[in-house]
Amino acid sequence: MTEDEQKQAAAKKAVEYIEDGMVVGLGTGSCAAKMVDLLGKKVAHGLYVTGVPTSEATAQQALNLGIPIVGLDEVNVIDLTIDGTDEVDPEGRLIKGGGGAHLREKIVASLSDRMIVIAEAKKKVAQLGAFKLPVEVVQFAAPALKSRLEALGSIPTLRLAKDGNPFTTDEGNYIYDCDFGRIDAPEELALTLSTMPGVVEHGLFIGFADLVLIGTDAGVEVIEIVTK
Repeated sequence: MTEDEQKQAAAKKAVEYIEDGMVVGLGTGSCAAKMVDLLGKKVAHGLYVTGVPTSEATAQQALNLGIPIVGLDEVNVIDLTIDGTDEVDPEGRLIKGGGGAHLREKIVASLSDRMIVIAEAKKKVAQLGAFKLPVEVVQFAAPALKSRLEALGSIPTLRLAKDGNPFTTDEGNYIYDCDFGRIDAPEELALTLSTMPGVVEHGLFIGFADLVLIGTDAGVEVIEIVTK
């Protein structure tokens, strides 16, 4: 299968876990977008769900498909979140944020009873770090934080938009894409970044994934995460 077909297969399998009446966290990115499209078709045929989008782009997509959406002020619990990833290792640890939505994605995932991660085969890695780690920072702190991120052993690059200006997230923050190389201690790095003033959020998702669905040439690989 092509990468696009692998994404489609993983998204199709994930939608099977959505039950009538659920509150569903709707991820962001190319793989998650396929899931939202498939969910929209099921809603059109009578499935009732409420979506909690993780980005403005996903919110607009859901509305266009007729999927009811709400904010976090309108729900007490999110039954299931389905989202993509940029990397996933054998323990279900993730690097996310290639689309710049990892802050909202992590908030929604943290409020969910269960998280299903969907991806194509190349996103499954033996060790995190080939994908540059997104670190979201407040604009005011961005200049000072670059040197602090370098001191942690990374090469940080300020993410730019297509017009050449700094990319800004839905919350108006900047992102440094940090090349750490292979990350030997993801938990330690996550804690260090989380306690750094000016860092809003980072793309290490540790302890969030419950199930990983990987589209492969042989079908969808289903990985239960038991170390959460």
